[in-house]
Amino acid sequence: MVGNPASVTGVTVALETLGCKLNLADSELLAQEFAAAGYRVVSSQAGAQVYVVNTCTVTHVADAKARHQLRAARRSSPGALLVATGCYPERSPSEVAALQEVDLVAGNAQKARLVQLVTEKLAERALGAGPDARPALVAGEPLRTTVSPSLTRSFVKIQEGCNDFCSYCIIPKTRGASRFFDAAEIVAAIEERQRQGYPEVVLTGTQLGDYGIEAPGDRRQGADHRDQATEGNPLAALVQELLRSTSIPRIRISSLQPQDMTPELLSLWADGRLCPHFHLPLQSGAAAVLRKMRRRYSPAEYLDAIERIRAAIPNASITTDLIVGFPGETDADFEATFALCESAEFASMHVFPYSHRPGTLAVRLPGTVLATVKRTRMERLLALAKSCNLDYRQNNIGRVRPVLWEEPSPSSVADGTTRWQGLTDTYLRVYTVDPQPLRSRITPTLLTHTHEDGLWGKTQFEHL
Repeated sequence: MVGNPASVTGVTVALETLGCKLNLADSELLAQEFAAAGYRVVSSQAGAQVYVVNTCTVTHVADAKARHQLRAARRSSPGALLVATGCYPERSPSEVAALQEVDLVAGNAQKARLVQLVTEKLAERALGAGPDARPALVAGEPLRTTVSPSLTRSFVKIQEGCNDFCSYCIIPKTRGASRFFDAAEIVAAIEERQRQGYPEVVLTGTQLGDYGIEAPGDRRQGADHRDQATEGNPLAALVQELLRSTSIPRIRISSLQPQDMTPELLSLWADGRLCPHFHLPLQSGAAAVLRKMRRRYSPAEYLDAIERIRAAIPNASITTDLIVGFPGETDADFEATFALCESAEFASMHVFPYSHRPGTLAVRLPGTVLATVKRTRMERLLALAKSCNLDYRQNNIGRVRPVLWEEPSPSSVADGTTRWQGLTDTYLRVYTVDPQPLRSRITPTLLTHTHEDGLWGKTQFEHL
């Protein structure tokens, strides 16, 4: 390695994150690692000596956002060492390296060595290599766990990669094959988060339902102490072990698939520490489209999963993802999707237009949907999403939910009293005014009326 930690003491580094929770988790760990090496982590608006953009490539729009952010970073920090990392350079390193703004390119596999690579690049500059040297492409390193720098919630990566190869998705090529951490490592990571003061951890992964499916023996089970109820279900065994071996107040699971909704897993929500929020991607409500997408469920099976969730956890919130305009999607296919979403009564819906991704199976499918048709369908689903979200929020008025308060709201009230914002266990945004410091506290909160994108709450109860 060129250089040493002392040579970078006080060097400022900013990190900008685009895309999913895995990227967010990776950026949080990078911030901690930069700080441990002697760098000073600053906000992206401050103008930094090192600027890291952690990119996404799930759609062509994500690629465009990454390029825009890299150019914006160069404008805000013209003399900075500008680093592109994440899924975009993992998918197309030469394309990213060709961007004149970029000094160093490192895909997901290189994040484990990113601090070292940045330090080496800074040392090269100091020796006269200059900022105009073309980006270096570097070799990979193994998967690691993650930690968050804030004291509200921490993202703990339990799994990464995917073996499904849905026809529209580039992620298996940017995140690799499915792999996972041993339960003992995850327990230790959560215990460390609790010692640091985090009230919530979010279990993240590319395909969480794949946890434990590759390895034999004890590792396959995901826990040293097995229970008959979760035998043969590694994810359920892991969650049970986390509930048994840790005491952190909240555990949230970021995203699951309909086929993951087994009785063994759902039974664990009897423990109130598991947040009753299920993000369950649908993508399409038409059987023919789901088959072309290579999804592992039918519309009927998806609705059955929803029924199982609501039977086991009556107050659970269910959110979803949808793709509009997949190749070959007919008017009838779209109407089937719309009808399913109406009947499902989702708390929230994330709607995306289909994006042509080179390297995926879908690029070879016939039946491109016209942009005007896609736009009309998007508008209808987005209007339904807005209506469903309002209905869900209104149905929660008068209920008491535990809220984890995050930070003061950007907007203040007239008398100058601090307005706080946070999330319920069901992932509702809540606002309140309280003279006490609420950051990182969980309080039972009466939800009184809809407000902006969430609800107004009254913190008139004892601190949990």
